[in-house]
Amino acid sequence: MPLPKMKPENIIECMSKFDGSGLDGHLLKLLLAVLETGSITAAADRLGVTQSAVSHLLDKLRAITGDPLFVKRGRGIVPTARAEALAQPARELLQQMQWFAQGAEFDPMQWQTELHIAANDFQRDLLLPALAARLRRAAPGVTLRIVPSGAPSAELLRSDACQLVISPRPPDGTDIVQKRLFEDQYRVFYDASVRSAPATEADYLAADHATVAYEAHRGLDLDRQLLARGVRRRFAVRVPGFAALPAFVRGTALLTTAPSLLARTALAGLASAPVPVVCPAMPMYLIWHARYQQDAAHRWLRAEVEGAVGPVLTARGDANPT
Repeated sequence: MPLPKMKPENIIECMSKFDGSGLDGHLLKLLLAVLETGSITAAADRLGVTQSAVSHLLDKLRAITGDPLFVKRGRGIVPTARAEALAQPARELLQQMQWFAQGAEFDPMQWQTELHIAANDFQRDLLLPALAARLRRAAPGVTLRIVPSGAPSAELLRSDACQLVISPRPPDGTDIVQKRLFEDQYRVFYDASVRSAPATEADYLAADHATVAYEAHRGLDLDRQLLARGVRRRFAVRVPGFAALPAFVRGTALLTTAPSLLARTALAGLASAPVPVVCPAMPMYLIWHARYQQDAAHRWLRAEVEGAVGPVLTARGDANPT
């Protein structure tokens, strides 16, 4: 018989009338062992304790339940009606105690939910189609919803607007957890039918540039490094996503500096060359809120994201998975 459902206030009232401090998992396991083996001796063997220990614990359980639980019949024992009625609740209580201590077992095939992952167009187009394919196979009840991350804030995760963020710039916060997925190198992209690649730093800085800006007054890490040297690129165009860059670069002498992996997606129609200035690498992070750190479903999801990254990056030997 399943455990009856009670309102929280009724549970508190009920517990105030009952001293449950002596009831624990050992006693529940004992009850089931004696019920299932039909013998004090066999129950002791199963539990790895002495017969006297079983008898002592059984007396304790009898005092708690107010029932003899097992009575003699011939040379053996038989359960009382109360003991038999307690078998299923004891199993359920043990399962709930295990869930309380370790979390419920997670089966992705039974998962029914809509997952929100925040990502901008670079990481969206590069990584998330492979993740979606993995989810369709392993968790067919999951719907994947992609939302733009922009320059992600901690509030995006704190408010549960999304369960994961994929971004090169993790937001600050002691409650925000991050893990590096991979590292990419920047390249300079251009229309080879209009111009050649910049061969020197002077050529690079003399050109007009198109770039991506997800928030005002914050450019690429490259630009912060150049500004520290007193050098500034000349921007003719700023767009809110990498997917917009080809329309502005194609047919012009503009340069755009972007992660090399974009040669496989948004910038596939443009030529590219190494950036002729000292240029930092671009890391990519998987980011989540600390409340999901030990959640079984979320841990599985993070592993699926990492599992999707490797094959994507090694398809052409690009980038450095970490």
